[in-house]
Amino acid sequence: MSNRTQVFAEKQKNPASKFLDWKSNDKQFSYYDKEQSKTIEVKLPLKFVFLDELHTVKGWSDSFGTSITSNEVKFISKEQMNVGVFQKNTSGKWVKNPIVDGFYNEIKEKVKSSGGHYVKSIYIMLEDGSLANIQLKGSAVQGWGNFANANKKQLTTSWIVVDKAIEGKKGAVKYTTPSFILGDVLTVPQSNDADSNFDTLEAYLKTYLTKIEEVDSSEILVEVEDDLEF
Repeated sequence: MSNRTQVFAEKQKNPASKFLDWKSNDKQFSYYDKEQSKTIEVKLPLKFVFLDELHTVKGWSDSFGTSITSNEVKFISKEQMNVGVFQKNTSGKWVKNPIVDGFYNEIKEKVKSSGGHYVKSIYIMLEDGSLANIQLKGSAVQGWGNFANANKKQLTTSWIVVDKAIEGKKGAVKYTTPSFILGDVLTVPQSNDADSNFDTLEAYLKTYLTKIEEVDSSEILVEVEDDLEF
């Protein structure tokens, strides 16, 4: 087994306490609470501090009747994605059934035809100081990319606020995406809390990610632009 495959196969405990998804029809975020076994709605405004961002694949497989998932990668053009579904075998143990492996640009058509889609995985610190994750797909990815590129210098030193939903339309289908704006500059204690959360995240990622090669970050947005769906 290769190191890359072994890292993904080994169980890693993600430090994020919540995984927030944008709900287009509801114009807000929500997350699934395992302890309560229910979905929790997150009313706007949502305020957070940016820590880091990665790339992954999510979706639903009609063939397998379960969710599609993949490993997270830091640089989408340099690290391969292992896309598949997890199911219980006859012994009751969860095992991964692979769908496709490879660099995203090379496998994205297979991903789409299988029911999957690209997801931007953004790690954040919430107002209560907890480490969480926002998962964006479709046009919301481009919205985040435009905001992040326009505010690079302030991205890690200020609060980021999702204050409203932006209305959009593609053909006859209407949808919404989150509106990102800069908030207040972080105080020293808030910055220290963000640094502490980043250290926790970095320690996790060092055991999870494969060796990273430096690439131009502007390349990442370009590579996924043609995959954007509402």
